Amino acid sequence: MAGHSKWANIQHRKGRQDKLRAKLFSKLSKEITIAAKMGDPDPDKNPRLRLAVKEAKAQSMPKDNIERAIKKSQTGDGEDYEEIRYEGYGPNGVALIVEAMTDNRNRTASNVRSTFTKNGGNLGETGSVGFMFDRKGEVIYPVDVGDADTVMMAAIEAGAEDVESSEGGHIIWCADTDLNEVSNALEAELGESESTRLTWRPITTTEMDLDAMEKLMKLVDALEDDDDVQRVTTNFEASDEVMAQLA
Repeated sequence: MAGHSKWANIQHRKGRQDKLRAKLFSKLSKEITIAAKMGDPDPDKNPRLRLAVKEAKAQSMPKDNIERAIKKSQTGDGEDYEEIRYEGYGPNGVALIVEAMTDNRNRTASNVRSTFTKNGGNLGETGSVGFMFDRKGEVIYPVDVGDADTVMMAAIEAGAEDVESSEGGHIIWCADTDLNEVSNALEAELGESESTRLTWRPITTTEMDLDAMEKLMKLVDALEDDDDVQRVTTNFEASDEVMAQLA
């Protein structure tokens, strides 16, 4: 879905890079710690940790931060965290999936519900919007890595399912269980990616006008500001004209 790269562009233009990067590193560290805690602290023996480290490197997270996050898993830090997924609706009925890691389920549920309510959204039951998405592996490359045909051929050879190329870059999709293998093959052919992660790919999208997009941005920003929230996925679709006005 083009919406993912469009959303990244919105965040970049909003001038919140430093704040966003600090939040991003914190969330990446938590994922690394939890992945190492749940499996082996050696990325070569732990697929989830390997992907978490790869995503952290793609986001330019310092090596020391990565190593520190792995070490935390061996000192008991993060052992009480659990993963929770929340689902709900935003303006224009746009669907949102909120993924969280928390050591206090009641606190996180209360905060997420309050954030939805205060920003014109509605937190639903588990499964209320999940059917609108597929769980997929997502690998993103910058536009200058090659033309659409070059990336398509590399993706096919790597075992990917689909490629979306635009002026914003290349998004390569694969089965969630194939992400590690596909991303390694792509890296060998195209170099390091901008992002490699498991995500939710919308099956259907919701068209948004300028007013609805501005409200959605406020809702997503508020959700992502919560330390317990790891990531937020939506199924919005907006015209180039609307996206340009959000700059």
